[in-house]
Amino acid sequence: MARTDIQNAQHVLYDFFLYSVQTEPVEIVLATFRRLFVDYTESSTESELPVALYSIVIANSEQQFLFTLKRVCYILINNWGIQRRPDAIKALIAMFEDQVLMRPGVSLILKRLRGWMQDFINSQDFQDLKLFAARYDQHEHWSERYASYLLAPQYLNLDNPLEQREAARSLSSQLKSKFRFDLAMYTAKSQMETPRTTVENPTVLGEAAINLIKMLLLQPGRFGYENLANLLRKQCHQLNYLDFKRALLHYLVYALPNGPITCALKNKLPDAILPLYQHNDPETIAEALILRTCKRVVDFLTSEDGKKPSTSFSMFLAQGNPLVLVILLLKVALFCPHVQSHLELRIASLIRYYETYSEDDCRWVINFFEVFRITFAVYASGTLYNLVQVSTEDTAASSLNAYRIFSQLRDRNMTLDQVATELEHRLAEEEAIQLVQPPLEVATISPRMPNAIAS
Repeated sequence: MARTDIQNAQHVLYDFFLYSVQTEPVEIVLATFRRLFVDYTESSTESELPVALYSIVIANSEQQFLFTLKRVCYILINNWGIQRRPDAIKALIAMFEDQVLMRPGVSLILKRLRGWMQDFINSQDFQDLKLFAARYDQHEHWSERYASYLLAPQYLNLDNPLEQREAARSLSSQLKSKFRFDLAMYTAKSQMETPRTTVENPTVLGEAAINLIKMLLLQPGRFGYENLANLLRKQCHQLNYLDFKRALLHYLVYALPNGPITCALKNKLPDAILPLYQHNDPETIAEALILRTCKRVVDFLTSEDGKKPSTSFSMFLAQGNPLVLVILLLKVALFCPHVQSHLELRIASLIRYYETYSEDDCRWVINFFEVFRITFAVYASGTLYNLVQVSTEDTAASSLNAYRIFSQLRDRNMTLDQVATELEHRLAEEEAIQLVQPPLEVATISPRMPNAIAS
């Protein structure tokens, strides 16, 4: 069959379901999908849909069929998401569990169709599809708490249908916004002596989440991670590639917490970074080379093949404290924001690697994922966190109890308490919260600091 015939048949299905999902009741759309893909019979003359599907199946291209099936599913999911119909999304995905699909077909076409449907059910594509219903489940698998990262491979893969990429990107953005909002509200409310309302902790770290945020805000001392990143960014345009790699090394290890893991890191990082793209060493640094280098650093720290953890990742987590690793990843992302997508792909691969373990068996890696998403919510969102010392009674200057976290929206001179009513109203309506991130401001830095980074 000619390729144009397959494309025409595909567009018949796409156009029908796009029109149907926007004009027909959910029950009608689900029934039509079921009659076509689950209860398909060659004798059906209900509409041109069975003819179109027959044309795709008879062409004997499983790849084209699976692409068509995915695109139809995401056309429905996109529109039902806009219509606030999670029940419809769950019903669609539950349809793939029907035992009818496990029965062998009698005719050649039905055998082929059932076989391809079973292949889809057993594929990663179906696991990706299930993420859109998992957010509504009461008893979720631990990995589904990090669905915003698991969605990254879907919306970054240009081979996926446009509807799938849009649905994945939209849901990921909503989940991140909701977590950032919940974390900010929990941070604000949990420090009040008599809060009017209680807010659920969105993390699994318990009260340690507050202390973690305080540690993050205290950690870089007088300079701050954002300022350090901007300083290196300003300097690197004057450097050749070899000098840039040296500056990057100093930047990554600067102001890290002291300890055995930091010492081990300082020994390993040069061997990972300095040999990169050595044929470019004499050349003036370019943006594309900066991005490639930062991607390799992310790979070194997380997963070098995108499948299993890197040696460095395992080394960090074996120490039982993932904070140093997360700070390193944060530094890379703040310096090179375009590496964020690649970083999220690597985080997704780590989640997939460990998801076969029970929550009790991988508490240590879950701790890393929690610290990671809290850290990036603090530093890469529209909420500005500040740490203020409110007590001088503690003799230990570093005591976290002497500090309180204050939060405000970056683009508005209002505290979170002042805008809580507005945001809670928007959240009740299930709108994605748009948090605007303005350009980072560079504070005045000591003249000695450039030498500390670039030397």
